[in-house]
Amino acid sequence: QVQLVESGGGLVQAGGSLRLSCAASGSIFSFGGWYRQAPGKQRELVATITRSGFTNYADSVKGRFTISRDNAKNTVHLQMNSLKPEDTAVYYCNAVVGSQSYWGQGTQVTVSS
Repeated sequence: QVQLVESGGGLVQAGGSLRLSCAASGSIFSFGGWYRQAPGKQRELVATITRSGFTNYADSVKGRFTISRDNAKNTVHLQMNSLKPEDTAVYYCNAVVGSQSYWGQGTQVTVSS
């Protein structure tokens, strides 16, 4: 069983920065990522990273967000810069262990204009 604990959300003004962290316990995950869900919208991919460090980003966050991982600590981070009001959402950490996919509880990110 894998548990994901997220931290780092909050309220920030447009143009500001936040850093989200996700710590996985139980097993080493091979594939990690962040997704987000805004009110009234479907959950969408933000960024993913493989164990070897290959990354993938949604077009809407390219150049502003950076995903990284610390394999020794089994954690994944999301550095978010130049935040916009449209980035407001609940952000969820995701980790894949074998054939199983796990989700964190979500952390709220609110960007004020």
